[in-house]
Amino acid sequence: MDIKHEVARSLLSIEAVFLRPQEPFTWASGIKSPIYCDNRLILTAPEARDLVERAIAETVRREYPQAQVLMGTATAGIAHAAIAAHLLGLPMGYVRSSSKDHGRQNRIEGKLVPGQKVVVVEDLISTGGSVLDAVDALREAGAEVLGVVSIFTYGMKKGVERLAAAQVRNVSLTDLDTVASTGAQEGYITEADVARLLAFRENPSDESWIRAESQV
Repeated sequence: MDIKHEVARSLLSIEAVFLRPQEPFTWASGIKSPIYCDNRLILTAPEARDLVERAIAETVRREYPQAQVLMGTATAGIAHAAIAAHLLGLPMGYVRSSSKDHGRQNRIEGKLVPGQKVVVVEDLISTGGSVLDAVDALREAGAEVLGVVSIFTYGMKKGVERLAAAQVRNVSLTDLDTVASTGAQEGYITEADVARLLAFRENPSDESWIRAESQV
């Protein structure tokens, strides 16, 4: 089993990724979704945590061998960046969603020297907004951002295009396509549900995938 399927299987087993096409979740944006992802649950599941953190470390080693610092996104990426950096013997820090309103008013926490080669660790990418904000802050501080390692990505067109436009490379441990196929193999959802998940991914604002369920 490759690492994408192994991570997908692990996330499904601890319900960090939850598939519910018959009873959609509502995101903060109002979008109806057949899938919900809460990778914070990885931290409370030691076996899954070990798998994910080692996979992040190995991905950095393989894809970004020049990495000098790991930077987590606030708040969900911080713990994953810390553990992976420990495994790699690298320094780490994190990027706040906004600057502190006191003290030194830091946006970036941890020592960062201009010119250092940085990899950003993110738990989840949908439209790419939060990770791109972190990349922008690091670039403004003089870092050379080699790219991103994320645990899960939806692979939405908007997110893919925004990352490409900003010239940001992302390598995800797993993605919606892999989770959907693994979910069907493991009996979490049916093969018909896989098509609905992929239809949602292609156009999240189009809710026809919900009506398709009732026609099956």
